[in-house]
Amino acid sequence: MHHWVQASSSDFSGTPPQARSGHTAVNVGKSMVVVFGGLVDKKFLSDIIVYDIENKLWFEPECTGSESEGQVGPTPRAFHVAITIDCHMFIFGGRSGGKRLGDFWVLDTGTYMLTFAADIWQWSELTSFGDLPTPRDFAAAAAIGSQKIVLCGGWDGKKWLSDVYVMDTMSLEWLELSVSGSLPPPRCGHTATMVEKRLLVFGGRGGGGPIMGDLWALKGLIDKERETPGWTQLKLPGQAPSSRCGHTVTSGGHYLLLFGGHGTGGWLSRYDVYYNDTIILDRVTAQWKRLPIGNEPPPPRAYHTMTCIGARHLLIGGFDGKLTFGDLWWLVPEDDPIAKRSSVPQVINPPEIKESERELDKLRVWSRQERGQDGYSIVDLQQKMGISVSSGLRLQIPEESEDQEFVELGTRLIEGDVVDERASMIQMAAQALRQHWKQSTPRTLQLKELGSLLRDYQRLVTRIFTTQSSLTSADFGLPGTKTFTFYHIKSSSELRINDISKLLEEYKTLVI
Repeated sequence: MHHWVQASSSDFSGTPPQARSGHTAVNVGKSMVVVFGGLVDKKFLSDIIVYDIENKLWFEPECTGSESEGQVGPTPRAFHVAITIDCHMFIFGGRSGGKRLGDFWVLDTGTYMLTFAADIWQWSELTSFGDLPTPRDFAAAAAIGSQKIVLCGGWDGKKWLSDVYVMDTMSLEWLELSVSGSLPPPRCGHTATMVEKRLLVFGGRGGGGPIMGDLWALKGLIDKERETPGWTQLKLPGQAPSSRCGHTVTSGGHYLLLFGGHGTGGWLSRYDVYYNDTIILDRVTAQWKRLPIGNEPPPPRAYHTMTCIGARHLLIGGFDGKLTFGDLWWLVPEDDPIAKRSSVPQVINPPEIKESERELDKLRVWSRQERGQDGYSIVDLQQKMGISVSSGLRLQIPEESEDQEFVELGTRLIEGDVVDERASMIQMAAQALRQHWKQSTPRTLQLKELGSLLRDYQRLVTRIFTTQSSLTSADFGLPGTKTFTFYHIKSSSELRINDISKLLEEYKTLVI
């Protein structure tokens, strides 16, 4: 059993990292964790914050060395890769604004034995040789032994990549690996982890946008083995993670620990679902398992970091589609002293989220009616198709700003528009979505929109009548008066197929 414990000021001194996502956090020896870069509120960062494990101290080291665009060290960036070899941290690529980067840096931390902030660390931009990787972000990398780095995949701004490069940190020479046989689909936002002699790659977003949940192993990276480089797709038993990207995979003894990331919400939603499940790949039994958790996990997130510190794991930052996190969490075994700070035990083993085939997203509400089955309710329809419908109305009708699904639907319609403030964004999203529904027909309306449409219908009815006069029973269906038939419907699952036309008709009378 493990417990999640939110870090407190009593756990360390100094100032921990500010909120960020897309940053890196790597172990340098057993003495420290080095956090670099990231993104918050459209601002790309280039700061370094170090956690001195022995002294439980956060500090910013003094750095000198190469200058880039007027500053010491790399320019601000996020979604780069960071790998440590001995006391050196190597940085490659990433993104700054809309620009993908292809520069290569090393930070010399001097020694494993940290003497607080007295040491001066040195940045150097490296002149590399050989087959240089193209600029990219969302790549994945790992250390091969104590001298080499392997880099694979990413996004170059135009296409997803599947190439593999090996870099010798002594000669600074890059070599693009020639791999025979079948290749994993191109991807970005995946993880790459060295396990013994193999590189394990999991998940990521692939060409055309689908999020994947496949696991691949690459052999031929260890010189002395003299193996021909080749990929093998692994299909392991157990409770495998759902498809995702932006997750982390961290080594922890005899297992690999996977946390978080984001995927799609299935065919009822095109929007990302963020995860906070904790899954392990047991290296002894070669199977996936859910890690038993004795309390509530941190909020779901992606593009965070997880770092192993002894028997503990440290979670830093991340992003959930709206919020950039600045919290720090410990994942600890139950015999850890700080496990007692966790909430009342409640075993959490998140259910598997099973994604239906993507082409089902093209189905429309009226497809069954055209087959003469309009007498069925949507509940009957979902049972026949093996799907579910979002739950719709809450006990109290939420305002637009509190209706997450409504805001997300509208935001998709205004993508690309420049909006500075959240209030303006919500207002624009609401206007766009209401105009969309005003122009919709029962044949074009999608099942995933029903919950939001019903809530907005009820919201507008309430708003109009509470500003004009009190609602009376006559307004809800008695003869000879304007009716709002669906005001008391608690969930979109209660609607019948032949209700949709009437709901849209009444909704359009409410939208100015």
